[in-house]
Amino acid sequence: MTGPSVPATRPGGGDRRFTLGDLERLIGERAGAVADQSYTRSLLDAGMGRIARKFGEEAVEAVIAAVERDKPHLLSEAADVIYHLLVMLHASGLSLDQVVAELGRRTRRSGHEEKASRPPGT
Repeated sequence: MTGPSVPATRPGGGDRRFTLGDLERLIGERAGAVADQSYTRSLLDAGMGRIARKFGEEAVEAVIAAVERDKPHLLSEAADVIYHLLVMLHASGLSLDQVVAELGRRTRRSGHEEKASRPPGT
């Protein structure tokens, strides 16, 4: 795993489970750190090309794990994909809430209808 290690429960204890919103907030906090102390900051400093490449690498690794039916590896790679996606969104000035809103908009009709309504090539 090349991304950060994230506990299943929230940092600082408590019974509430760690959420994607928690990860998004953690990425925002680590974006303010110095690069030699934060993998997140080093990715952001490297720019969108590096962030996008890392996201793509992790996505390909997740696909390979899925095809090989390697559940433990798929689980690890899925976490990396989500982390790198959230870093990419952060670098783009987009939020998880915006993605969720877009998903909500799309689910108001069937997937076939939604896809047909998109401009060609999207």
